[in-house]
Amino acid sequence: MNPAAEFLRQSTAKSADLEHRRIIRWNMDNYDAAVLRGKSRFLDWDAARERCAAIKQDAIDHLDQYLVEFESRIVERGGKIFWAENAEEARQYIAKLATDRGVKRVVKSKSMVTEEIHLTPALEKLGCEVVETDLGEYIVQLRNEPPYHIVTPAMHLTRGQIADLFREKLEGVTSDDPVELVAAARRKLRLAFFAAEMGISGANFLVADAGMVAISTNEGNGRLCTTLPKIHVVVTGIEKVVPHLRDLGTLWPVLATAGTGQPVTTYSTLIGGARREGEVDGPEEFHVVLLDNGRSELLADVEQRDALRCIRCGACLNACPVYRQIGGHTYATTYQGPIGSVLTPHFRGHEFDHLSYASSLCGSCTSVCPVKIDLHHHLLENRHASVKADKRPWSERFAFRFWRWMMSSHSRFERLGRLGRFKIRVARKLGIDLLSPWTKYRSAPELPKQSFREMWRKGNV
Repeated sequence: MNPAAEFLRQSTAKSADLEHRRIIRWNMDNYDAAVLRGKSRFLDWDAARERCAAIKQDAIDHLDQYLVEFESRIVERGGKIFWAENAEEARQYIAKLATDRGVKRVVKSKSMVTEEIHLTPALEKLGCEVVETDLGEYIVQLRNEPPYHIVTPAMHLTRGQIADLFREKLEGVTSDDPVELVAAARRKLRLAFFAAEMGISGANFLVADAGMVAISTNEGNGRLCTTLPKIHVVVTGIEKVVPHLRDLGTLWPVLATAGTGQPVTTYSTLIGGARREGEVDGPEEFHVVLLDNGRSELLADVEQRDALRCIRCGACLNACPVYRQIGGHTYATTYQGPIGSVLTPHFRGHEFDHLSYASSLCGSCTSVCPVKIDLHHHLLENRHASVKADKRPWSERFAFRFWRWMMSSHSRFERLGRLGRFKIRVARKLGIDLLSPWTKYRSAPELPKQSFREMWRKGNV
């Protein structure tokens, strides 16, 4: 089954799953309340968004300059930079590093880019044990699932489902008390932290002038992944760079508020390299893998390059009425929701063009984006590109041309509307539903006896 057909199948199933929708609605309602409180801490939330957008746009417009500056700072401290053109090159570099160093145990901090390049399966093929250490990521790993959401990977699960999972996979779980569940995971993860030879993390930002990797976590697992193992590997997209260290003063609190409603993430960490003489902790080796994987092509698209501003806060997913109904796994991509529907066709090709049609174009995603990406405009641009790249069925082309011809004249619109209502009434009397494609999942609308135009002429409105 091709991705578009599978998406329709999954969407139909998930939108009909009332328990799934109840769980997501509960989580989204709590998120909305937290973000509303978080925004109230800002003197001017829109001004903060404008500033973040300007910072990221400057970085995108001068990406080559800032990336080279970041690289030079890292290399000065003895770090290694690897430029990966695609996912395969990134996987090969990390796999070779693990093989050369005899790595058998790996701990991972939360990273969507490692999901994008399918790093864990590649390392497992080498015989490495790979453990996700973010609690949400650890939960979905135990379930052998991909993350459900960019920020909250296990959003689709209830406490009871997680307790059942832990009782099956872990020891010492007797109830669904959150404290007990977290303690059970912590006991298991602590052993993994101290046994691992390699720690892998993502990056929220790459600070060019300081040569620092900025990482935000809420559980402290990021610091344990990056300080205890002998090797630390950062896997990040090239678009994560920002010009100046001072930019984090705006970006960090805006990211925390847009992502979870917090004033600032619990652990905000800056890492500039391996452990140096006189330092008490940190890795012996420090590697940064800078991933392109389609980002340069998007950068070259002047119309859509601002999509690279994304700071992966997940706000657009939470606002999207489509995501709220069908959930994250339905998209079958690393990045779900509106931002995923914009990015994925650029990263993975035209077989994912259908995602750009999974939108009501209501503009909610654009209105909540903390870096002011014009998301619903880009969804339309992707649709336009999809039509140009793929010869559409003759029936579809005829339907749109007929619609354009009808809508270009008010008299034609009125006459054909009258004819359409007449045909529907006659068909219904004969037991035929001409609206069946629409009414398959919806209630049939009642046809008015008069059109609005007729009522207007008679002064009935």
